[in-house]
Amino acid sequence: MIVVQTPLRISFAGGGTDLKEFWAREEGWVVSSAIDKYIYVIVKERFDDRIYINYSEKEIVDSVDDIKHELVREAMRKTGVSYGVEITTLADIPSEGSGLGSSSSVTVGLLNALYAFKGIQQPAEVLAQQACEIEIDILGKPIGKQDQYIAAYGGLRFFKFLKDGKVEVEKLPVYNENYRRFGSNLMLFYTGRTRSADNILKKQKQNTDDNIEYLRKIKYQAAEIKEYLLTNQFDKVGNVLRETWEYKKKLADGITLPEIEAMYQKALDAGALGGKISGAGGGGFLLLYCSRDKQNRVKEALKNYREFPFLLEQDGSKVIFNYRRYVWK
Repeated sequence: MIVVQTPLRISFAGGGTDLKEFWAREEGWVVSSAIDKYIYVIVKERFDDRIYINYSEKEIVDSVDDIKHELVREAMRKTGVSYGVEITTLADIPSEGSGLGSSSSVTVGLLNALYAFKGIQQPAEVLAQQACEIEIDILGKPIGKQDQYIAAYGGLRFFKFLKDGKVEVEKLPVYNENYRRFGSNLMLFYTGRTRSADNILKKQKQNTDDNIEYLRKIKYQAAEIKEYLLTNQFDKVGNVLRETWEYKKKLADGITLPEIEAMYQKALDAGALGGKISGAGGGGFLLLYCSRDKQNRVKEALKNYREFPFLLEQDGSKVIFNYRRYVWK
């Protein structure tokens, strides 16, 4: 049996510049962090040759080609595991529409677990790259590359998505007390809405030419946040979050809603310095930057919404249990 733990993520700035429509013409920049909420993938050998898959549904099939869960199907094809396994996925949050990168965490976790099942340890770069191939190239999802990379690498990272398709990964050296202090100023609240990111991202991709100046500003805000993190000017991160949300809302219809705007304004009035919807928008989780002394006021202002306490996570996808009784053929 193999158990793999893969983190979810929050993104601070640069979202949208990790889409090929942008980085293929001028490289994209993103700052994001893994958090201590996870997708778990369990892979277990079976006596028979059938394939058992457990998620919100249960599948029992004889062939990889018969699998309905497209991420499981393509991860099995990619890794070469083709029979005699039971695969289970578990999540700390609703797995669709959260805006915390859950789909890509599932893909990275599946690859990591299936390779481990075969006795192969793949580096984070391979897991991230192959997850992108599955979601973007094979399944044609209208998404970017940041989620796969932060799920694989973990930590607090600055990503450059280069025009040739390569990705440069930089770990930001914010450690110990400063790391804890920054993380303690972040809050997540569930909007009560889930949504499909695909529709919003399709519109965003179609609008790339019209939105190029906004996307450039969002890109350079990622560099700003990187600088503020490296110099421990954490409150300025809150100010940039506030600005980047205003730009983000201009990229496509449906990114924000009147209820989300009202929720966000309550948080600002209560003392939050800034924030944004995590992910594509339209629902999911509202990320806020708020100093510790103002957080009780924000919680009271948003008492009708569920808070999602979290910490920043240093590790990416990793095997946390590995009991292999034979070499898989």
